[in-house]
Amino acid sequence: MTVTPANPRTTAANPRTTTAKPRIQIFEVSTLYGAATLAAAIDAGRFGPAADVRRILLVSNNAAIPETALRMETMTGYDRIITRFDEVIDWNEAIQPHHPATWSPRTEEAPLWQRVFRTAWDLGDAPVELIVESIQVNPAKALAFVFAESTVQVYADGLMSYGPTREELPQSIACRIGRLLHLDLVPGLRPLLLSEYGVEPELVPDDAFRGVLAEIAEAAEGDRTLAEAVAAEPTALLLGQYLAALDILTADEEEELHIRMMRGAAAAGHTSVIFKPHPTAPARYSTALNEAAEEAGVRLTVLDGPLLAETFYERCRPRLVVGCFSTAMVTASVYYGVPIARVGTDTVLERLKPVENSNRVPLTVVDHIVPDLETGAGPAVPGAGPETLTPLVRAVGHCMQPKLYPLLRDETARFLDSHRGDADMARYFDAERLTQLSLPGGGGPAPRVGASSRLRRSLIRAGRG
Repeated sequence: MTVTPANPRTTAANPRTTTAKPRIQIFEVSTLYGAATLAAAIDAGRFGPAADVRRILLVSNNAAIPETALRMETMTGYDRIITRFDEVIDWNEAIQPHHPATWSPRTEEAPLWQRVFRTAWDLGDAPVELIVESIQVNPAKALAFVFAESTVQVYADGLMSYGPTREELPQSIACRIGRLLHLDLVPGLRPLLLSEYGVEPELVPDDAFRGVLAEIAEAAEGDRTLAEAVAAEPTALLLGQYLAALDILTADEEEELHIRMMRGAAAAGHTSVIFKPHPTAPARYSTALNEAAEEAGVRLTVLDGPLLAETFYERCRPRLVVGCFSTAMVTASVYYGVPIARVGTDTVLERLKPVENSNRVPLTVVDHIVPDLETGAGPAVPGAGPETLTPLVRAVGHCMQPKLYPLLRDETARFLDSHRGDADMARYFDAERLTQLSLPGGGGPAPRVGASSRLRRSLIRAGRG
């Protein structure tokens, strides 16, 4: 297992100068955006002073085929981020030949694995604190099993923090979670994630995150790809998500979605446009978009380097950012004041399966608060959501995970009942699921609002509610 010194005070000749510290914090991360979130939280003092703790950045590449995916250390700004940590450890290498998304130790093997990692990483017998993303799945869940006595903190680096927990957590993990750190991407909206366990959300300060983004952008000085993009004097940026990889759209449909974004920007008067494809998107996406841009008389520049979209916002403030439901859209609005618009959310709402799909809440939020570029509505900086946003998100969350959030049933029923006949609201909910749950909008009898929580829990456990 390779342990790479990250902090200047920890040298290659003496990589263990910090092992005498009484506490160890292990920060698990899989994206540079997530690492930037952690860096901002550290800078803001959310994890205490650096003097009395040894910090390890545990990097996990969760791509389906990690060997062919973009590695985090190749991303612009990575070298700036890791200065907050004493060393960097490659999780993929630590558990090879297993895949980070699927490997978890057997219950009886967990103590053995902890001894293996404590020896390999020179942790000694110091107490370990875990700071992880997506605690419902591996590798975060695997780490929580291995370090079974460790406290756990969860951080969320995108819109998914506003949605429900993906599945019920083992009580042995749930009882150890101290807080949920998240960015204030939708001011006024409180995360639903982990709320059923009484976990309190805590904001990562805007100025701290903005400072880290500026630091990453500074690291892009001299980047040829970025310089070419800025030289094109674009006024709009299109964000690709590669929804085909999630089996939400076909590759052809996603290709057409990008073309619709470009045409919408052109119709709004933008003649120089940047397209930032998803890092795993096929090259043909850019080819088809180039052909459509030429037909529309739009100058198209593809920004396909190892850069965060936020680095482009920092260097070249566009007047419009267009996407489907990417977190990077909301970042542009919240942290840079750039007007945003959406394209294709209606199609994705129809296609998104199953009901429990974790993308449902991010999609709902963006669809509800961001203008649709194709309807002629002008782009906007949404700010705080409308009064309907919080009850809508809570209702969608209950329908996604009724067993985890039975106490939201009554308010969900009231919300749905108050919006009967409202087609705009109805499209956020699956009619079949509403029928299964005997909620307004489904095909069953009207629910009796106000039933006792105990009865509701009994019905749900029996599979009847």
